[in-house]
Amino acid sequence: MEINIVSATVTSKGQVTIPATIRNTLKISPGDQIQFVEVTPGRFEMLVACNDVKSLKGMVKSNRHVSIKEINQAIKFRGRES
Repeated sequence: MEINIVSATVTSKGQVTIPATIRNTLKISPGDQIQFVEVTPGRFEMLVACNDVKSLKGMVKSNRHVSIKEINQAIKFRGRES
């Protein structure tokens, strides 16, 4: 497995320009939200939170329709398991 290392410089305002190769690979567009998740102490992963919930419509195919009541019951049931 080849490891690619890409560098960026932090400005005096704490800003970093994400290199074009990374923006293209992750399909980052202006206005997208970036999240930083600490996976181990001092080590972070960058996640792109750019998908609108509406874009998920139709992602799961099913012939079964679920009512709001059934959804709420499932949420209550899962909450009891925690």
